[in-house]
Amino acid sequence: MRTTILVIGALAGILLLALLLAQSSGEAIPYAVKGTTGGIEFRQYPALVLATVDSSGNDAGFNLLFAYISGSNKPREKIPMTAPVITSQKIPMTAPVVSDATSMSFVMPHTKTLEETPDPLDGRVRITMLPAREVAVIRFSGYAPAEDVDAATSRLQAGLNNVGIVTAGQPFLMRYDSPWTPGFLRRNEVAIEIRR
Repeated sequence: MRTTILVIGALAGILLLALLLAQSSGEAIPYAVKGTTGGIEFRQYPALVLATVDSSGNDAGFNLLFAYISGSNKPREKIPMTAPVITSQKIPMTAPVVSDATSMSFVMPHTKTLEETPDPLDGRVRITMLPAREVAVIRFSGYAPAEDVDAATSRLQAGLNNVGIVTAGQPFLMRYDSPWTPGFLRRNEVAIEIRR
């Protein structure tokens, strides 16, 4: 009996530690919920400043972006990490060139304006302003493999079609959690800009 209690206590301690480590240490970007339908949430986001890297691989730009916020910028200042990390399958609509490259973006803290955001030392990192917009979002958990992202994207687009909401641009993935967060605790979202 005593051994069982010790094992249960140890497992509870490990779970508590995993939950504490899983908490996102980054500030979440602000938004206002404008409504819901089914599992879809409609959000209004303010204008956002993004640090973006284009790459041929899904997460190839993460290290460049992490280096940028860790001090690989002209004033050599550290920039707090925010959530989510945004991954798109196309370069965002604000870019002057359209390509099939994947882009990954870190959102700068909402207190930083475009002018206050440090210039990167690495030319592969670009700083852009994303205008305020309304997006439709559907949430899912797990490690966000391509098949889960595709399934969430299909559910989102079908749900928007069912209620007659027009989309703009391409769907994008937002991931909120650190790499060591257990899959069942991870928050992922597929979103797309909407017009209503």
